[in-house]
Amino acid sequence: MCRACFETDAEPARLHFCHCGTPETQAAMRRIEADISRRQLVGGMSAVVGMFAAFGLAPRQVRAQAQAPARPLLLTNLRLFDGMALSIREGVEILVEGGAIAALPAAGQGPEDAERIDCGGRTVIPGLIDTHWHATLASVSQIAAMTQDIGFVHLMAGREAQATLMRGFTTVRDVGGPAFGLQAAIDRGVVEGPRIFPSGAMISQTSGHGDFRFSNALPMMPSDPADYAMRQGMTAIADGVPEALRRTREQLMKGASQIKITAGGGVASQYDPLDSTQFTEAEMRAVVEAAEDWGTYVCAHVYTSKGIQRCIRAGVRSIEHGQLADEETVRMMADHGTWWSIQPFLADEDANQYADPKAQAGQRMVAEGTVRAFELAQAHGVDWAFGTDILYGGGESQGRQLAKLARFMSPLEALYRATGAAGELLALSGPRAPYDGRLGVIAEGALADLLVVEGDPEADLSWLADTGNLRLIVKNGRIHKDSLRGGE
Repeated sequence: MCRACFETDAEPARLHFCHCGTPETQAAMRRIEADISRRQLVGGMSAVVGMFAAFGLAPRQVRAQAQAPARPLLLTNLRLFDGMALSIREGVEILVEGGAIAALPAAGQGPEDAERIDCGGRTVIPGLIDTHWHATLASVSQIAAMTQDIGFVHLMAGREAQATLMRGFTTVRDVGGPAFGLQAAIDRGVVEGPRIFPSGAMISQTSGHGDFRFSNALPMMPSDPADYAMRQGMTAIADGVPEALRRTREQLMKGASQIKITAGGGVASQYDPLDSTQFTEAEMRAVVEAAEDWGTYVCAHVYTSKGIQRCIRAGVRSIEHGQLADEETVRMMADHGTWWSIQPFLADEDANQYADPKAQAGQRMVAEGTVRAFELAQAHGVDWAFGTDILYGGGESQGRQLAKLARFMSPLEALYRATGAAGELLALSGPRAPYDGRLGVIAEGALADLLVVEGDPEADLSWLADTGNLRLIVKNGRIHKDSLRGGE
């Protein structure tokens, strides 16, 4: 309320009536508030980027030119892998407008007023998708993730996000970790990075694959505070149906596009054996029903046939890993339309190194199972997509991991599993999907995520090992890298 509400003239009969509630004043206040909000947003973005710079982590390409062109963008003189057909098309151009692919005109038929990029006869493919990624846990050690200030972990995640995009991965499905803030920063243009389909905290039973407590923290009593991993949103421990419902609903409230549970043991787990089965079918079903009530689905970390079959019966839609599945279980996956997110765990130069003989034995079992998993998935027609599950460093191997699939199938089939097939898996999020539009394909109306590559995808995928072979990176119609026209 203004001073005029209380003041009078020398003549008592003449009052200064308050104008605070008039339409003119309210309109002026809205303009002022909008300007303040805009200034706060710009200032906040500057502060965040400043934090990156203070740590020496400022992404090299947080810059104004990563913007949509003022005119429609037309890619010409190209070969096209569209993420759907296992073949290369020629005699076509790609027209991008407003963040989406507007048309695929015949060569020479694109609009004259478009901004043109001559691809020099190179192949254009959809932006790559990693369906099993941990955006906030991929670039730090396990010790750092569990002991360092969470601000440091998030700053490292921001740097890794930019590197992920520069490797050509324009979208990731995050299957465990506090990625909501990073997703918001990327979507608002504060930092560069891929689209993130976040699961939030992975939901685990006590003693499960997501229970990171030390044994000296037991027993947990009702009055005990949550441990560090739970407080920071890395994991959520739930025992029994009511707790399973609560933890699932918490992640949905935070904005999860799908829910991740841990339904079995891991190779390097400190407590849960690789062959253990986790969560009862009733607990799993509770999580599935809570997710379905929000129009989305559940994916599950699990390796063994027993665990996979329990997941399928409970309604889990995506199996993560699953390398120890037998043929009966794979047939069950195919019959139920269950997706399989397979990672090339091959105990090779990119594998995690373990000193524990038990972990080494488990790693060998999973590596042998990986080869069999690809064979069984192909033989029984299971829907499957590529993922990496890179944790605690080693993110630079992401492209190499995809290239390894060409050992088991044609290079174009391997690319399909990280583009069109992966996009279909992401679509299971339904109304909880954070982004509108098809992903993983180059088709009219799809989101404009494009890579121009130096290499022949029909012959091999070795070019994925060197990011210099990615000559143009476009995400959502915005150019993030352009070395075709003399840029970075």
